[in-house]
Amino acid sequence: MSLSSHATEVRRRRTFAIISHPDAGKTTLTEKLLLFSGAIHIAGSVKARKASRHATSDWMEIEKQRGISVASSVMQMLYRDCVINLLDTPGHKDFSEDTYRVLTAVDSALMVIDAANGVEPQTRRLIEVCRQRGTPIMTFVNKMDREGKEPLELLDEIEQELGMPCVPMTWPVGQGKAFGGIVDLRRRHMRLFKAGADKRGGDDETVPLSERATLLQRFGHDYEHAEQTVELLQGAAPSFDEAAFVAARQTPVFFGSGVNNFGVQEVLDALVDLAPPPAARHVSLADGSDREIAPASEGFSGVVFKVQANMDPSHRDRIAFVRVNSGRYGQGMKLRVQRTAKELRPTSVVTFLSQRRESVEEAYAGDIIGFTTHGGVQLGDTLTDGDAPLAFGSYTGLPFFAPELFQTVELANPMKSKQLQQGLLQLGEEGAIQVFRPTTGGAMLLGAIGQLQFEVVQHRLKAEYSADVRLGASRFTGARWVTCDDDAAMRKFTDEAASKLARDAADTLAYLMTSPYDLRLTQERHPAVVFHPLREHAGLALQPSA
Repeated sequence: MSLSSHATEVRRRRTFAIISHPDAGKTTLTEKLLLFSGAIHIAGSVKARKASRHATSDWMEIEKQRGISVASSVMQMLYRDCVINLLDTPGHKDFSEDTYRVLTAVDSALMVIDAANGVEPQTRRLIEVCRQRGTPIMTFVNKMDREGKEPLELLDEIEQELGMPCVPMTWPVGQGKAFGGIVDLRRRHMRLFKAGADKRGGDDETVPLSERATLLQRFGHDYEHAEQTVELLQGAAPSFDEAAFVAARQTPVFFGSGVNNFGVQEVLDALVDLAPPPAARHVSLADGSDREIAPASEGFSGVVFKVQANMDPSHRDRIAFVRVNSGRYGQGMKLRVQRTAKELRPTSVVTFLSQRRESVEEAYAGDIIGFTTHGGVQLGDTLTDGDAPLAFGSYTGLPFFAPELFQTVELANPMKSKQLQQGLLQLGEEGAIQVFRPTTGGAMLLGAIGQLQFEVVQHRLKAEYSADVRLGASRFTGARWVTCDDDAAMRKFTDEAASKLARDAADTLAYLMTSPYDLRLTQERHPAVVFHPLREHAGLALQPSA
């Protein structure tokens, strides 16, 4: 393939994540984007726990039972000749690690805000991660068919809380029971909607803004109020600036109701028109320097940002999700893991519509592909064409956070120890939980950011590995990964702190602390040792403890 046609394929890609606080309607909006793109024909209900249908992106049994997302889902769809890779992330803070890692694999994010609740705590954290990475953000204010805050108040809140100017692209006419539709400020018409349904109907009725008399007759004061507000905003708010948006210094805002199909079409069109295609990414070299890899480069490269066990329980499979960063993947291509120099010949490479899969013949920068792995691949691994040099380097930025909660694992049936070991190994590699093996032996420890992670892992160990476990209290309250340039100082430290040392799923040494005082005292005793609360893949620490 020529470079020009290759670059054309890259420009067709849009890869984004949907992020929000729990219950803002993120997974419902995901369903409706799939519906409007033609990827599915009936949208599942996220909350109908006893119904036969569930959200396409919620495929785990526990997600269907609880009506929440606990793992990120990947979906690919074709719309207006663009290949859209959509990643639905967990909103719950206990699963924020999975969300943070997914955000390293996208080129933009769609933030969903509940019109009644405004900007919520988890939204702030996710936006901060996006801004640290310079990820462009589009905003969808959801649930306008319910009573909530005034749209102007919501815009002001977004700007104040997130420190980012808002540029309205659509504007609601009415709210709650009086919600009549949205004014599309880009196309200069108002789209009128009926209350939703799970199937997409025919073309919605639209009325040009030039037919003001018709709109006033149908919507009266609500339209007049919307018209006046739009005039005010156009005089006071900044106009859309593509460069500012791509640099994450401005967010285009859309209003609607995902569950009722209000405003979804405008968001989907904007993703194609405004969201950026894949950009160059940084690779860290062995000498400490780095370089940029352009998405239209010839050689294939990608990064493993997620490993998911048992997507198909009947086959006990493990899928490595790879974000393609450069080049073209072709069927039968030989791959190399840069970390280990190991060669891979994946036999079944697929794209996703959540749990459903389709074989991949080719993939380009921005695409998300997956393949079955039986080990040898970890979160954060850089994969290249098998002919690429080992000096290619590794993509940076996949974070692991030090757990704040620990529990011990005890089997109800000791005969199931093999299943438990396999389950903990795979769930640890997946990143669903952090698994620590004490260096002096003893019970395995589970480390988590939030309590719900323990419940999900306990459920999955029983359902997917037939290992019924009891979780017990642990004396540890935190962990720090340790590094030291002085071999003698490191040996002294490991000898003295042996009872508090463990290795994680990536075989990285960690110090388990019983209190903040314990950590401070240990740091004072061993000043040459650096304690890291955050690490990247392969043990590369991002920053030391304060």
